[in-house]
Amino acid sequence: MAEITVVGSGYVGMSLAVLLAQRNNVTVLDLDRHRVDLINSNCSTIQDKEIDRFLSEKPLSLFATTDKKLAYQKSEFVIIATPTDYDEQKNSFDTSSVDTVAKDALMLNARALIVIKSTLPIGHTKYLQEKFLTNRIIFSPEFLREGMALRDNLQPSRIIVGSEHESSEKFAFLLQESANKKHIETLMIKSTEAEAVKLFANTYLAMRVSFFNELDSYALRHDLDTESIINGVCLDDRIRDDYNNPSFGYGGYCLPKDTKQLFANYNETPQSLIGAIVSSNEVRKDFIAQSIIALKPKVVGIFRLVMKEGSDNFRSSAIQGIMERLYKTGVEIVVYEPSVDIDSFGGAKVTKNLEHFKSISDVVICNRNSDELQDILDKVFTRDIFNDN
Repeated sequence: MAEITVVGSGYVGMSLAVLLAQRNNVTVLDLDRHRVDLINSNCSTIQDKEIDRFLSEKPLSLFATTDKKLAYQKSEFVIIATPTDYDEQKNSFDTSSVDTVAKDALMLNARALIVIKSTLPIGHTKYLQEKFLTNRIIFSPEFLREGMALRDNLQPSRIIVGSEHESSEKFAFLLQESANKKHIETLMIKSTEAEAVKLFANTYLAMRVSFFNELDSYALRHDLDTESIINGVCLDDRIRDDYNNPSFGYGGYCLPKDTKQLFANYNETPQSLIGAIVSSNEVRKDFIAQSIIALKPKVVGIFRLVMKEGSDNFRSSAIQGIMERLYKTGVEIVVYEPSVDIDSFGGAKVTKNLEHFKSISDVVICNRNSDELQDILDKVFTRDIFNDN
């Protein structure tokens, strides 16, 4: 049984804390007192049904605090899971929270292995190792879906630990023994290569989303049946049918920022594809907005700001990009979003009254279909072909 500190209680930190608290003593460190109180009341800080179930049914050794000294003093492993948002001005991730946590952990604990789970620019872990003259800072990428973060930790596609530190294999073992899956592919590589794996993997997924979105754009423009084309394309065993459901664009915590960061990392390397993946997302949103305007609605209803079913995140959600474009045309916009207590968002009125929302909207746009809209399908504009998140 190991003493573990997880810094940050977003979907990465919360899911890892619950996963590891099955067999280890886990302390969650967060600056947000409300989040700390939630965890200490056996409540999740994020929307995730599996986390809710574990908190209510499993005997977990889990404690949360805002006290840095208390959190770090006994730790054998410190896992950093703080956000690294993309800074458009600096053309790079904002790593300030990661850097601060690493500095504090090194100062307050002389033995812990510091494992960064936050996504980083390629080479940043090596930079921190050289800055602080230590090999106790390593990088281990996560591959989690919003709303299914704990499930993906319990059934991981792979475990990758970027480190040559002697304790790194024990960290990999902690992840393995806490999972439900047996014989997990585990890769021990250098931290810089592990950082690259994370960015290239997410950029490939964004490329795939963009490909099928552009297929759908072509089909829409030429009055073709998107579903038939995708089904035919994906019968090829080399292509298959993952990540092939059209949308308004890729969004969420990872894909938008990770593609931009990888593109920025290419500043001295020739490329054309990586930049095209970034720009394709904007082109798709332009096309969708133009298609909606062509319907000549007086009032456009935005059904949910969240990314997808089962998610409580609407940061960088694709539908917001459509909303911003529509707003610039002067069309009236109303938003239905029951998860937040706000009266307006992005200049548009927000309502929790679904029936009123339906009645006043000429067109209702939704990134993903919902049973709640079945009675107004003649008003609904979506590119969700397969009813799949």
